[in-house]
Amino acid sequence: MLLRNKNAVIYGGGGAIGGAIASVFAREGANVFICGRTQSKLDIVAADIVAAGGVVETALVDAFDQQAVQAHADAIVAKAGGIDIAFNAVSVMHDQGTMLKDLAWEDFMVPVDGFLRTLFITSKAVIPHMGGERPGVILTISTPGSKMAAPGVLGHCVACAGTEAFSRVLAAELAPENIRVVCIRPHAIADAPAADSYTKDIFKTQASYKETGGEQTVAEWLPGSPMAQGTLLKRLPTLSEVAETAAFLASDRAGAITAAVVNLSCGAIVD
Repeated sequence: MLLRNKNAVIYGGGGAIGGAIASVFAREGANVFICGRTQSKLDIVAADIVAAGGVVETALVDAFDQQAVQAHADAIVAKAGGIDIAFNAVSVMHDQGTMLKDLAWEDFMVPVDGFLRTLFITSKAVIPHMGGERPGVILTISTPGSKMAAPGVLGHCVACAGTEAFSRVLAAELAPENIRVVCIRPHAIADAPAADSYTKDIFKTQASYKETGGEQTVAEWLPGSPMAQGTLLKRLPTLSEVAETAAFLASDRAGAITAAVVNLSCGAIVD
């Protein structure tokens, strides 16, 4: 088991990505603490983990509430003795498709403020409980938007670039404390909409357009979409691939990896 006896906290643990990673972390032996704003979603993830023999606890925590996040981290430490792994899978619904000439400042700032605010708050909460004799790992997540020159996704791309910069600089700050920071960069995830990801709403406009008329669901559209066909592998990554990679990066086997972006975009972006 890659993560035997590690304590892992996952913010946004009831979502498609957070849930998939929580399940793999638990399978690999971690004590998993998942939190989010919707108890019913957390319960579904937790039930699957328990059924597979894993260890998991749930908590209602708003990642935008700094005091609540800090209190939750303190509670984990009081019970488990420390935090070894933290992953922020919090999603923020935002605009994609509006050009700058029609984009309001408030809409531009939604992803920039939302994604980076929760990343700041969650990282700040776990850092005091990590490192030293027990190596710590903070995992973040981005998209190829961090490097793409594409129209209509200004706020999204700035937020992704900010996430990668945040991860890189934080890694430099925390290296002396024996804490690694690694950013995972998948593309749109092929099976995430079917797992109730918020991308089913973000991509709804694109999916509803067909030259032949009619509509497609996002789950139907995404595998054959221009995003998928624009990659080197002519496909998009899966939740399983993202989760399995996250488990490796969180493990001691990846102990030499920090201040890095791990490219899971199927070749949409070539570093």
